[in-house]
Amino acid sequence: MMLEDEHEGNGSLVGKSQQYLGEKQQANGKPVTNGKDSVKQEANGKCDMSRKILTMYSWQEIQRHNQEADQWLVINRKVYDVTDWAKRHPGGHRVLNHYASEDATDVFRAMHLKLDIVKLYLEPLLIGELSPEEPSQERNKNPQLVEDFQELRRTLEAMNMFKAKWVFFFLHLAQILILETLAWLMVWHFGNGWLMTIFISFLLLISQMQSFFLQHDSGHLSMFTNSKWNHLMQKFLMSHLKGLSAKWWNNQHFQHHVKTNIYPKDPDIDVGPLFLVGDLQPVKYGKKKIKFIDYEKQHLYFYMVGIPLLVPLYFNIKSIQLMYLQRCWEDIAWVSSFYIRHFIMLGPFYGIFGTILLIYGVKFLESAWMIYVTQMSHIPMKMSREENRDWFSTQVLATCNIEQSFFNDWFTGHVNFQIEHHLFPTMPRHNYHKVAPLVRSLCAKHGLPYVSKPMLEAFGDIVRALKKSAALWRDAYYET
Repeated sequence: MMLEDEHEGNGSLVGKSQQYLGEKQQANGKPVTNGKDSVKQEANGKCDMSRKILTMYSWQEIQRHNQEADQWLVINRKVYDVTDWAKRHPGGHRVLNHYASEDATDVFRAMHLKLDIVKLYLEPLLIGELSPEEPSQERNKNPQLVEDFQELRRTLEAMNMFKAKWVFFFLHLAQILILETLAWLMVWHFGNGWLMTIFISFLLLISQMQSFFLQHDSGHLSMFTNSKWNHLMQKFLMSHLKGLSAKWWNNQHFQHHVKTNIYPKDPDIDVGPLFLVGDLQPVKYGKKKIKFIDYEKQHLYFYMVGIPLLVPLYFNIKSIQLMYLQRCWEDIAWVSSFYIRHFIMLGPFYGIFGTILLIYGVKFLESAWMIYVTQMSHIPMKMSREENRDWFSTQVLATCNIEQSFFNDWFTGHVNFQIEHHLFPTMPRHNYHKVAPLVRSLCAKHGLPYVSKPMLEAFGDIVRALKKSAALWRDAYYET
């Protein structure tokens, strides 16, 4: 639910705000406000929204508006009609679709760092507020847990835990550029022998790993005061250094963050028919007698197919598909620069075919690393259909941490604190270990598990979870 960054491929949202404001209408067909007037009022501090008599809604009424063509959501007891805005949402329209008719207060706050900018877009979408007798969240949620989590966030904000250390990110960027330069200097000086090729591949692999972490920060954090610079940095890191569409990554990854391990809203767990994960999907396939492959052996071909092909095949196909279908010319140009740079640096020594082999050899190695880093914290955890839990419970039950150590922090880019990363996506990763004790304490207070594992155990749990899912499919498939 990212509003403060630039709209991918469409320039600055702030610069285009006037054409968006004034397009929304209330349910009765009357316009909420005129776009130009709204922008002027925002600038002059004279917005008369508080003087309007807002329509009061019950949760029963709000929950009728949960379709893609008619979607409302609640933020801080205010009701917003986001039906038309969803098409322009920088984080992708599905992120808003997933929260239609729900209280989105905590996820909205979690995904937006600069609230002053976001307010510019919220006001024209406002159509009413919750009736005074209605609770702030849906009746099935625990109001005390929600209140405690919001108090925790206020405490962390007061502690400046959401303030990034520029030196931390600058040093990581410097590391990436040094590794890339060193790889070119090594092949230029020593040639393209087998031993040197292996060493160069290792340097490029480390560079790719660190680029992933840094682009992840640029996607979640407002690393720069000017959102255009933040937008440019993400394009540079994701598309120029990694060769993937930044827009594709954002659309996928934001869905994963807002509905973690919720089937089918989280695209990261919707991996059928190749793999069946969790408890629901295997039973569904089994009862329908679906057997594209022998799922009883999915934990074995996870190593042969899933690990090596995620990045070089699946990621690249999905990235190219989005850029082509949505005509993302900016992303196409940035991704092209990734290949041009490699052909200029390595082409004279390896030729076109050899350079392509080297690029995808590195991606092949990176794929194994990415699978372990991203999946060991999610595949073994709770997966379910939409249960409309509060934000805190959803993230804690769907994620787990990997024990802290110097190596674990470096190997995972500090996202071994996956629980904290999901609860506070805009928090700089160098602060996760500082807030972990407070999150653990809140879990203990409300009887929620706070799972932290050794890394090797977490690796093994991926395979054990796949075997468990395979057994559920088998039992349902052969059930008479």
